Amino acid sequence: MFNALGTETHLFIRGETFLRSFDPMIQESVTKEYERLGVNLHKQSNATKVEKDANGKLSVTYKDASGAESTVTDVDHLIWAIGRTPETRGIGLEEAGVKINDKGYIEVDEYQNSTVENIFALGDATGKVELTPVAIAAGRRLAHRLFGGEQFSALKLNYDNIPSVVFSHPEVGSIGLTEPQAIEKYGKDNVKVYKTGFTAMYYAMMEPEDKGPTNYKLVTTGPEEKVVGLHIMGIGSAEMLQGFGVAIKMGATKADFDNCVAIHPTSAEELVTLK
Repeated sequence: MFNALGTETHLFIRGETFLRSFDPMIQESVTKEYERLGVNLHKQSNATKVEKDANGKLSVTYKDASGAESTVTDVDHLIWAIGRTPETRGIGLEEAGVKINDKGYIEVDEYQNSTVENIFALGDATGKVELTPVAIAAGRRLAHRLFGGEQFSALKLNYDNIPSVVFSHPEVGSIGLTEPQAIEKYGKDNVKVYKTGFTAMYYAMMEPEDKGPTNYKLVTTGPEEKVVGLHIMGIGSAEMLQGFGVAIKMGATKADFDNCVAIHPTSAEELVTLK
């Protein structure tokens, strides 16, 4: 966003790519696109020192993969994207017998039960899937189970195939297993991948430098080619994934995708015409 607004932007990352929990296609494509857009990427880097001069400007010193030090000067603002630490210590949980792991997350079972009867935990404090809608969904199911009657006694959130979106440039959407995860789980011979890359029609009248990439990947397994992973990047990926996520949660196969008539002209039609 800062880069798009015309600010000189430097991004320091510990690896060769970012979004490391996403499929390699997403990692590589988004990293390449950020470089194309003019973001200054410092790969395999670690900040070692930050200094402020008399005018309030910052200097950021960092080491690269070889251990060599470099410095970026005249920096206005530095933002640390270091994640979050759950605030679970010092509030009486441990004294009550609630088990907390070494990262500070409350340990729970599949029904959100902690290690102490009638003490429950959900959402980011449990460290499973740290997304607001996940916490809401788990909370609703827990409330139904506790207060909603016998018919809800077995209600719980299924943490498999939770769709996730990153509002990067371009948008990224992902659900299910990445290609490496699918190969590890099912074996390389039992995994078939379909993918495509194209320029969305949205960009038809734009100059080449204004055209963003679109890349889609479908990960399937078994003779029935059950879809176990979907990874998309490009215009409209967030809205698109919500609908396709329903199909994947229901156990859709590649044939189910193929049997859905394409809506033309859309980017989404590429997912039901993959070869």
